[in-house]
Amino acid sequence: MKIVHLSASDIGGGAALAAYRLHRGLQRAGHDSSMLVAKRSSQDSSVLAFSPPNGLTVRIRRRFRRLLIDREFSRYRLSRPPGYEPFSDDRTPYGETVAAQLPPCDVVNLHWIAGFVDYQGLFGSLPGRTPIVWRLADMNALTGGCHYDDDCGQLGRGCGMCPQLGSGDREDLSRQVWLRKQKAFGALEPNQLHIVTLCRWMSVVVRESPILSRFPVTHIPNGVDLEEFSPRDRRLAREVLGIPHEARVVMFVSDQLTNRRKGFSLLIDALAGMTQCPNLVLMSVGKGQPPLAGGIPCLHFGHVNNDRWLSLIYSAADVFVIPSLQDNLPNTVLESMACGTPVIGFAVGGISDMVRDGLTGLMVPPRDVGGLRTTILGLLENPSMRASMSEQSRRIAVQDYSRELQVRRYLDLYKSLV
Repeated sequence: MKIVHLSASDIGGGAALAAYRLHRGLQRAGHDSSMLVAKRSSQDSSVLAFSPPNGLTVRIRRRFRRLLIDREFSRYRLSRPPGYEPFSDDRTPYGETVAAQLPPCDVVNLHWIAGFVDYQGLFGSLPGRTPIVWRLADMNALTGGCHYDDDCGQLGRGCGMCPQLGSGDREDLSRQVWLRKQKAFGALEPNQLHIVTLCRWMSVVVRESPILSRFPVTHIPNGVDLEEFSPRDRRLAREVLGIPHEARVVMFVSDQLTNRRKGFSLLIDALAGMTQCPNLVLMSVGKGQPPLAGGIPCLHFGHVNNDRWLSLIYSAADVFVIPSLQDNLPNTVLESMACGTPVIGFAVGGISDMVRDGLTGLMVPPRDVGGLRTTILGLLENPSMRASMSEQSRRIAVQDYSRELQVRRYLDLYKSLV
């Protein structure tokens, strides 16, 4: 079977990395899988970099489209509150030219495509007989531009008055983007598009969406490479990383440490009240500088793009903490579990799917900093519980989240559509 994946990037960020891992898994299973991306960072020859056409007319059109999109967003630059993730238009400068560079295939699988794929340009150009599968890495496909709605309450009303734009206008940019998406999706027959959700929460969100609810939905969680992400000897890992053996190590990972949705500041607040915990150390991984941790030693590794090295860091931690305010199915939780490191997180989105409360980790009510502090402290002071959770985390990762299982599920879906 020939599958082409459309993604803004191949390995730049968690969503892109998940797409690339699926692509590689399909190849290992003997299938003809390739990727078409806006930004290629790997050296993989099966990843094709989109090349914008250079003809004079198409370059003028592209420039005009970019200016139009930028102009409509520019009015919100001053009103937009800080700390939010990108706000993505349904239009891109490339129009239908992305679809023109797709290799012949049996199935097109969309991933995180913001800023790269133009909705109308793609859906209006693909042959009606080519099934489209869209793996939803976040909420952007069904919103007026945000990637997570922060529970604003506007989504079911077709957006408008967008808090992430700082707008009080019912007919603002978010409303216009939502209406264009409604029109683009409305031009598709229900059997032309199949939605893949990564967690139960997203399945509910899609089924309640005014624009996506008429399309079939299949729940397929991401998989993890169980060889790359595997428990390493903790003593050795700490020696390599320069961490004292007696340290109590809390780990945090985010592609961007400043992303408010990932809740790093809430973890810092929780740790600030744990001065009675001896030998406490915070490890962080991601782009940017971690905030001050109230006198707690912090070992920051920056951006890590080597999975084996990352597994060593996970293995050195006593607990991995993910205080996300809203999330889908973050790769970091699967990676931590595969390495045998228990997870503590807020009970939101797909985190609740992966973390079996009391078995592989512990769940805390969202935004409850005091509860987060108490839970972290309790687990750090209970080595027998950590050991049991470590064993169960690895077991659940192997049982439910192997990449081979993910690939089989996608192949079953593809075969049902072709």
